[in-house]
Amino acid sequence: MPELSRFFGIVIAMYYDDHPPPHFHAVYGSEKVEFCIDPPGILKGHLSPRALALVTEWAALHQPELLQAWGQRSAVQRLTKIEPLR
Repeated sequence: MPELSRFFGIVIAMYYDDHPPPHFHAVYGSEKVEFCIDPPGILKGHLSPRALALVTEWAALHQPELLQAWGQRSAVQRLTKIEPLR
């Protein structure tokens, strides 16, 4: 699973052969979610409220880059890293 970003212990990644709608995976310890890019929100899974707030903020800041990464993923191109939340 190619990693796009990492911040505050949260790993953000996308699978090359993943299904629509455009989304990414966020992992925080043993918690995992599939997070829709547009509109932003959880598709499946659970994160603690604090981790969810951080992922939601990051996704809103980087929505165009995430959609670009989704396109790269479907074309099996190397995914561009995205700046972490600071």
